[in-house]
Amino acid sequence: MSIQNREAFLDKLASRLGRERRTEGVERPQWSVTPQDEVFKGMSQDELVEVLEKHCKVIHTTFKRTDRVGLTEVLNETLKAYEGKAIVTSNDARHQEYGITKFFEEQGDRVDVHVWDPALGKENQKIAERADVGLVFSDITLAESGTVTLFNTKDNGRSISLLPRTFIAIIPKSTLVPRMTQAARHIHQAQAGGEDVPSYVSFITGPSNSADIEMNLIVGVHGPVKATYIVVD
Repeated sequence: MSIQNREAFLDKLASRLGRERRTEGVERPQWSVTPQDEVFKGMSQDELVEVLEKHCKVIHTTFKRTDRVGLTEVLNETLKAYEGKAIVTSNDARHQEYGITKFFEEQGDRVDVHVWDPALGKENQKIAERADVGLVFSDITLAESGTVTLFNTKDNGRSISLLPRTFIAIIPKSTLVPRMTQAARHIHQAQAGGEDVPSYVSFITGPSNSADIEMNLIVGVHGPVKATYIVVD
């Protein structure tokens, strides 16, 4: 991903402010208080898992924890609870790594699994609309807010987490960070280091939620009505 017309944009912005654009001598201020870095600072991955588990109750999300050996059993249990017969998922190499590809192959005709295929274009979205379950891997997980971060690419469409009736996020424990500060820093560093960072990144916090002016919460208004996070040690 490249930045287009940056210099012209910054020059125009400076002129609108009535001054010359500064290109040197600008120093980042040193703030006396930095809560963005201090919240949950120094916590281990296991401690962050505990923070995530507690917050899942706040965001109406089912929390489960297992290891790689037990992952498919927990996934099967969750799919049955959601009556998941039609599943849409990303074309993610971790499916093979974590044994999920083999698990779905063993299901035979009991479940219909659609792997996101860029060659199908908008047909993927239509399939996602009919799906019982959307299944994805979290790329970065924010413990503080219970948010999974998804790098949306041609193989991982946004509709997977938005259109199906229910949503399952598989969370490798290694993806846990304290909060948005660390997630944004990770993305920025990856981009600065020349990695191919997607132009669209989704932050998903549990099932769909909406509240009116009186703060009456309604779940599932414009997206999945239920969500499950499966943390994998």
